[in-house]
Amino acid sequence: MQLDSGAVAEGRVTRVTDFGAFIQFENGETGLVHISQIAHSFVRNIHDHVREGENIEVKVLGRDERGRLDLSIKELLEEPEEVPRPRAIGRQSPQFEAKLRSFMRDAKERTTTGGPKKPGGGGGKRKK
Repeated sequence: MQLDSGAVAEGRVTRVTDFGAFIQFENGETGLVHISQIAHSFVRNIHDHVREGENIEVKVLGRDERGRLDLSIKELLEEPEEVPRPRAIGRQSPQFEAKLRSFMRDAKERTTTGGPKKPGGGGGKRKK
């Protein structure tokens, strides 16, 4: 069996890590399905998608500079019509906005005028 770029093949999941799943083929070669190539949606836990010992179909994306197989499950799945968007952060309260503007204004004044003088005047080392 020749595993060239674009080929679709079935292999067995031999190991699952936080960053991907290792797939072994009949010819003895092993490749990696990176976690970003598992599904079209965000994959928080790879164990929700693949398990050690199961046979899965993958697409060969190519080989890296060291000759290792880069694989994808996602390329064989139908792309969803609309990709889910991240939840928007609501607007902050008006009191928070006012405090933030005041803080930013004070910070800008301190950086442009050299900041407030410290009590005691001289600063630096004390004489003995």
